[in-house]
Amino acid sequence: TRLLTEKQCKSNSGDSSIAKRGHNRPSHITLETGEDWLFLVLLGLTMALVSWSMDYASAKSLQAYKWVHAELKGNVALQYLAWITYPVILITFSSVFCNLVAPQSIGSGIPELKTILRGVVLKEYLTLKAFIAKVIGLTAALGSGMPLGKEGPFVHIASICAAVLSKIMSIFTGVYENSYSYTDILTVGCAVGVGCCFGTPLGGVLFSIEVTSTYFAVRNYWRGYFAATFSAFIFRVLSVWNKDAVTITALFRTNFRMDFPFDLQELPAFAIIGISCGFLGAFFVYLNRQVVLVMRRQTKLTRFLTKHRLIYPFVVTLVIATFTFPPGFGQFMAGELMPRECINSLFDNFTWTKIEGSVNPPGLGHSTVWLHPHVSVFLILLLFFIMKFWMSAVSTTMPIPSGAFMPVFILGAAFGRLVGEIMATLFPNGILFDGIIYRILPGGYAVIGAAAMTGAVTHTVSTAVICFELTGQISHILPMMVAVILANMVAQGLQPSLYDSIIQVKKLPYLPELGFGHISKYNIFVEDIMVRKVKFLSPQSTYRELTHLLQSTSLKTFPLVDSKESMILLGSIERFELQAACDWWLSAERRVFNQGQGSKNMWDTSFTLKDRGENGEKLIPCLTSPKGNMCKENSNRLRTEPCGTPNSTLIYCDHYCDYAKFLLSVTSYYIIVHWLLQIKAWEEVELVKPINLEQIRVDPSPFQLVERTSLHKTHTLFSLLGLSHAYVTSIGKLVGVVALKEVRQSTVPTHCSPGACRGCPLLTQGDGINAEDKFHCVHRVLCCCVSHVTITLLLLKLCAVANAT
Repeated sequence: TRLLTEKQCKSNSGDSSIAKRGHNRPSHITLETGEDWLFLVLLGLTMALVSWSMDYASAKSLQAYKWVHAELKGNVALQYLAWITYPVILITFSSVFCNLVAPQSIGSGIPELKTILRGVVLKEYLTLKAFIAKVIGLTAALGSGMPLGKEGPFVHIASICAAVLSKIMSIFTGVYENSYSYTDILTVGCAVGVGCCFGTPLGGVLFSIEVTSTYFAVRNYWRGYFAATFSAFIFRVLSVWNKDAVTITALFRTNFRMDFPFDLQELPAFAIIGISCGFLGAFFVYLNRQVVLVMRRQTKLTRFLTKHRLIYPFVVTLVIATFTFPPGFGQFMAGELMPRECINSLFDNFTWTKIEGSVNPPGLGHSTVWLHPHVSVFLILLLFFIMKFWMSAVSTTMPIPSGAFMPVFILGAAFGRLVGEIMATLFPNGILFDGIIYRILPGGYAVIGAAAMTGAVTHTVSTAVICFELTGQISHILPMMVAVILANMVAQGLQPSLYDSIIQVKKLPYLPELGFGHISKYNIFVEDIMVRKVKFLSPQSTYRELTHLLQSTSLKTFPLVDSKESMILLGSIERFELQAACDWWLSAERRVFNQGQGSKNMWDTSFTLKDRGENGEKLIPCLTSPKGNMCKENSNRLRTEPCGTPNSTLIYCDHYCDYAKFLLSVTSYYIIVHWLLQIKAWEEVELVKPINLEQIRVDPSPFQLVERTSLHKTHTLFSLLGLSHAYVTSIGKLVGVVALKEVRQSTVPTHCSPGACRGCPLLTQGDGINAEDKFHCVHRVLCCCVSHVTITLLLLKLCAVANAT
């Protein structure tokens, strides 16, 4: 079909549509609002059912895992065999299934969603096939007991669900066909994914905004909260319905005292937890990235593992299961506890150092695993933290759907618990305040450590809100916020977030953020980074030039100028528009229409077939010559007869069949060649004609920049508007073009937070380093340390003043 300009579309629509527009507008607004509510309800309900079903299946799988281990008690060899075989089978199945069905389902999914929300199209990432592979693969991975999380994959799953629902609803209405509405839908999907994962709608919305959006549209705020709250509510109601809980409560409910949860003298310890978690979170990101980079290096081992993809997850699962085997080394690191059991035990109200060596009090539950008769609690917590640290960093690199939020959350809880037990040992009688002694709560330190560690790894502050919702208490809101902010200060100065690190490793076209306090980003202008040799079109351009342009470049948009001399920018044209226009201009339908009926009659009158002669004898179908003068030298053997047209002669062949067939093939070849030459000549004539812009949609207002636009402003506009390119003009004259690639390349040298300073082992994986980069690297780290020590000293002084008063 032909392409119409906006002017033609408006003229073809007629005055009747204009008259109806005002009448239909209120009902259209009401319909769109109702569809919004319906879409959000369906999205929340679907994700709640998916989340609960996956939790139920993975919980039953873990119960079966522990039941098999308990039933084989007494036979260590069979116990070990069952302990390693069960997770190996599930992880291998997850890897095979995802690689066969949808390789895009492997990994977290948040880095890809950040790129998609940035405006980049990633094929097959938001399809139903990826949804099925992600759900089944993640359920198998969670049921294996490996240190894997589900929050990142749930964001991907919810976004796929939102995208599929929007396509279904667009069948009935066109509200969701707009590209801007599609972005809003994905944003809501991210919020629902986090909200229904743990039943934390408030923190889920904030977390999704922090990890996926550079700029957030406030119009999506209520959509995210409504869908996430509805989904979390249904998720918890299903748990009550299944008798997993008595009523709707927090997932990891704590019972810390509310009247005096902590003393001001404990603030330095909380600050130490935050600063330490910042360094540890940065090291976790660095270790995770180094594992991926080592696996991507071209060595004999990596080539072998790439060829045999199942060996890597098999070996990793086997090693981790071996270390966590309870009768073996696992007894010194609480190896028999599953992820949720670890969190519940680390958040309890008991002080393990006081219980150690005495009779266990009632209600201790899974916390008894942390108490070994011959090993100190501190050593068990330290071994647990060290072993789970590298296990989590390595296991999240396996080719399966997995996230890192839950493993990092457990790591932070273990580190906070370790600091809390140390504080309880230093102050065995508690802290005296106003004549009352309040004992230290190590569980509160665990909650603060969990929030700080996850905040450091993901570079978010909303993890504090997630912890409030997970525990059901906000008693430690002040120390938790202090620890999370300090952890972010340290981690952001040393490493990118885990998701940005994956983006860098995968080389996804995502624009990193600019660092603060660098003058160079204001001294670099568009004219310094733009591409000056621009491929363009003009009204004088021919179809031959257009065809060559489409074949020689892969650009998605081409600028349109008034002439090659003036280069005044008139607009831009999409590639598919030009391709459609070129295909139509050289199409057979247009050629037949222009040449009339004469070209068709050539083929109709060239062949006349007859099976029987006048006396009924069988004849060989032969060629009718348009001029009737073929094979005249064999007229004594060939018999001719008029065929109803004055210039055609029917040739019958009774004896010389082979000769007649030869004539048929030669003449047919001659006609085909003649026909092709005619087509070629027609195309040559059409290709030299100028492009008919009346048949092409032209965007009259492409985004434009001037030459002296600073890099900072350019970066802000690209991030805010999701631009892929912008044309650079000078008084209306097209002088260049700047794309996302140029902005990204010019941003990296001045980008100071994630991996700007090369050579530092905690900053990037670069090999080269110069003296200036090394100076800036060391200077930044020292400044971070000095600022954190200063804050700690101020907190100590504040505590001293409080005690004096």
